[in-house]
Amino acid sequence: MIQPAKRLDSVQEYYFATKLREVRGFINEGKPVINAGIGSPDLLPPPNVVPALIEAVQDARAHGYQSYLGLPELRNAMAGFYKKQYQVIVNPESEVVPLMGSKEGILHISMAFLNPGDEVLIPDPGYPTYASATRLCEATAVTYNLTASQNWMPDFEALEKLDLSRVKIMWTNYPHMPTGAAGSLTVFKKLVAFARKHNILIVNDNPYSCIGYDNKISIHQIDGAMDVALELNSISKTYNMPGWRVGMLTGAAALLKEVLKVKTNMDSGMFYGVQKGAIAALQTDNSWLNTQNEIYKKRRAATIKLATSLSLQPQEQDGGLFLWCKLPDGQSDDKAFVDHLLHNNDIFIAPGSIFGKNGKGYVRFSLCVEEKQVEEMILRVANNVEV
Repeated sequence: MIQPAKRLDSVQEYYFATKLREVRGFINEGKPVINAGIGSPDLLPPPNVVPALIEAVQDARAHGYQSYLGLPELRNAMAGFYKKQYQVIVNPESEVVPLMGSKEGILHISMAFLNPGDEVLIPDPGYPTYASATRLCEATAVTYNLTASQNWMPDFEALEKLDLSRVKIMWTNYPHMPTGAAGSLTVFKKLVAFARKHNILIVNDNPYSCIGYDNKISIHQIDGAMDVALELNSISKTYNMPGWRVGMLTGAAALLKEVLKVKTNMDSGMFYGVQKGAIAALQTDNSWLNTQNEIYKKRRAATIKLATSLSLQPQEQDGGLFLWCKLPDGQSDDKAFVDHLLHNNDIFIAPGSIFGKNGKGYVRFSLCVEEKQVEEMILRVANNVEV
């Protein structure tokens, strides 16, 4: 057998890729599993999006290779999104790069800046792909702790005590996944100062800020952040378009130029029709977002009711697509809790420990589930439905 690359020794298949196969297997057996584990929006995109796609595919330009940088109109729409949502001005010609989903950007950034032996600060708990991309680049992932006692914010005193001499990148994610902690401009200001002091590139992953939070924040709102920080953003969560695979990367032109050296060797441009649909989404009035947020607010209230019926302790939060909950007192095995709920109640949620050691003892509910399904889950728990 041909041996795989050594770099794969340090990564495993994504948890949800394997767990969802198990869930699908139960569904194929006829079990009525409700999937409240992943953040895949179930609502429709804005009403102007699909017509824009349909119109675009009739255009003769739609079926050829597209620019690596996307349509100028798309970059303009992305810059307009930053101005409208965050009051941040970015140059659409040089400070915005469209991505085929922000997930590809995580690897492209890592490949652009990391050498073997470099170190990367990874939040714990946090999105597992940050660490996986780091290891695929043969760099070393160094976790920094986020805890409830710190409201899931970085402990800068602890960070300063680390040996930072080989740290090249620090991943941040505010508003935070999986905990939903909103973050703040105060934290961003500290991060920018920390990055300047230690010559570290901050990358803030920011796909949730428009979903339910009172203040929409971007690290680029901080003076000087463009020099030391990149930011990923996405239309997947904000506009209910995860399958379209459209994200964006913003930052200083000199930094983006390096990322483009990777990206232009990895793809041949985003489909024209998808770009036109994304433009329509990004130009959607905020009243549509407000309507979406009201739906999520109702779902959150129902999911809190579900969580408390399971004796869980929900984290207080205003926005995002998830509800983060502490296990009942005396319990710490979140994976066992999740499996019990799946096998006995046909309900799938995410165990917190897949996001890092500080997620142990927590579980995460997705709000991408209709209210009537949440009510059904509450009934199953109340009746202790077992299949």
